[in-house]
Amino acid sequence: MANISTGAESAVINESDLKGKNLMVPFALICSLFFLWGMVHNTDGILIPHLKKACQLSNAQSTLVDTAVYAAYFLMAIPAGILLRKLGYKKSILVGLCLAAIGAALFIPAANALAYTGFLGALFIIGCGIAILETAANPYAAVLGDPAKATTRLNLAAAFNGVAAMVGPLVGTLFILSGKSLTQAQLDAMPSAERTAYLLHEASSVKVPYGILAGVLVLVAILFGLTKLPEIKNVTKEETAGGSFLGTLRHKHLAWGVITQFFYVGAQTCVISFFIRMAIQGGGFDEKTAGFWLAVYGAFFVGGRFIGTFILQYIKAPKLLAIYAISAAALCGLAILIQGVFVVYCLCGIGFFMSIMFPTIFSLGIDGLGEDTAPASSFMIMSIVGGAILPYIMGMVIDFSHDKIQPGYIIPLLCFLVIVYFGLSGHKIKKHLV
Repeated sequence: MANISTGAESAVINESDLKGKNLMVPFALICSLFFLWGMVHNTDGILIPHLKKACQLSNAQSTLVDTAVYAAYFLMAIPAGILLRKLGYKKSILVGLCLAAIGAALFIPAANALAYTGFLGALFIIGCGIAILETAANPYAAVLGDPAKATTRLNLAAAFNGVAAMVGPLVGTLFILSGKSLTQAQLDAMPSAERTAYLLHEASSVKVPYGILAGVLVLVAILFGLTKLPEIKNVTKEETAGGSFLGTLRHKHLAWGVITQFFYVGAQTCVISFFIRMAIQGGGFDEKTAGFWLAVYGAFFVGGRFIGTFILQYIKAPKLLAIYAISAAALCGLAILIQGVFVVYCLCGIGFFMSIMFPTIFSLGIDGLGEDTAPASSFMIMSIVGGAILPYIMGMVIDFSHDKIQPGYIIPLLCFLVIVYFGLSGHKIKKHLV
């Protein structure tokens, strides 16, 4: 994720607050936030198939895990910015950590009651907390030191988010997935009490990891509370103060950027959400092995971002975006048509080619907007609601296909075709729509 724009303001720290101070501890704490919200997001790919099994859900219902988290991001976009202005960065971070900790702790009663709505409520609260953390941590990491090294610091902090893309699935596989799956016929043949006991046992596996997560979030909040952080303030940039929120969409390339980002986030979430079940059904893997391959997917995604950043020095961003989107669409088509281990190889390849898409679409969408840049950034961030909507549609396709996972991957394939168009033509700065 990118940080949520705070409007026509930029965050700065007074130089006097930086002189003679060791900023390693504050920066390390900020980096821990990147890792923590990365863990939350990258465990969802484990949580979706697990709760589908434990709570006896349809494929569409299981994707409400994504809906709860991404809806929280969408709804908190504006309130998080307001909170940041009223409370400041440190207090906002504390609020975000406490909210996320409360949400994580609520997994325990939800598991005890085997209540899917309880899990969704807990995930929504976690999402609200993480949205606040992202709003505060991204600009804070950028200004915590020499202004000339702001990009380096932000990339370093984001690297911890990338590490979580590998660690999250590993932790989820080891401590949440049981590796035991019963068919519906086997469940129906069980006595009611035995069936309930089995489902409760499956649900209970989330209690320890999410209980530990809650504890870690509280511990980090305490460390933030005890650590003296440099004061940060927002400075209004007069040249960006005139941007109109709704009027911003008159820029055709921005409108296409918002649409494309909606489909990109939806595609990424779809691929991750059904990765394990695709690896089981299409690849022939068992549940645990599929979970470990989701961590490999995370490694491909992180590696692809570094390699893609290097290639961007030699190939223009729109062209590379189109090439990557065509490649992802082709791999998606192959994953639908073939069987065996190559299905999982295709999914990992999709992760590699998706790696540069979010930041590239973002930068192309707001290119050349001048005073409209700030409201345009807000639109681009709000478009992540695609992650709440498209996985549900994919789940419906799978349910309609009699629980066959592979046909559902037509949804991310179509999303990648939208990205191809944006890379080839939609990004071009043209006359206003109105």
